[in-house]
Amino acid sequence: MSATALGGCAGGGGRPELPPASFVATREQPGEEYVIGPLDQLNVFVWRNPELSAKVQVRPDGRITTPLINDMPAVGKTPAMLADDMKVALSTYIKDPIVSVIVENFQGTYSQQVRIVGATEKPASIPYRANMTLLDAMIAVGGLNQYAAGNRARLVRYDRATGKQHEYGIKIGKLLKDGNSSANVRLEPGDVIIIPESMF
Repeated sequence: MSATALGGCAGGGGRPELPPASFVATREQPGEEYVIGPLDQLNVFVWRNPELSAKVQVRPDGRITTPLINDMPAVGKTPAMLADDMKVALSTYIKDPIVSVIVENFQGTYSQQVRIVGATEKPASIPYRANMTLLDAMIAVGGLNQYAAGNRARLVRYDRATGKQHEYGIKIGKLLKDGNSSANVRLEPGDVIIIPESMF
């Protein structure tokens, strides 16, 4: 499936559409590796050193502080990468530390969130989950509001391979009001869903 990059197209027509996704994934599979984001809650566990273990929240500047380690950059790393960096930092103080990092409450980076804006009950950024679909995202934001033109909505997706942004037409009204499964599409991390209002 090759997508056509569209510029600042103002009209609703002419946008390519995405292939439908099932309401329930035919097979569950892992998503991309999770990347730590600001405000994530982390449990840093140092084996046999409970005094060095800590539950911390990633600060808005993307760093964490734990016993013996100040201002360790965390944002943009996977939990395994952060555990490796903490292991190196702690090896100054203890021999061969074994460190695990567990994400307990997650926000993710912006590139791993799905943002829904416009005529919805609760515009929001929601963390992407593996196998997420348009239906899942709309349930999370409470559906369309009474003024929404759901069938003129669009999905903006950044293609990392080409560095270009693509726009697709999506029919949220068909999905939510008519229960038409062909309007349900698979989402990807970083997708932005824009829902215009009806013009009376």
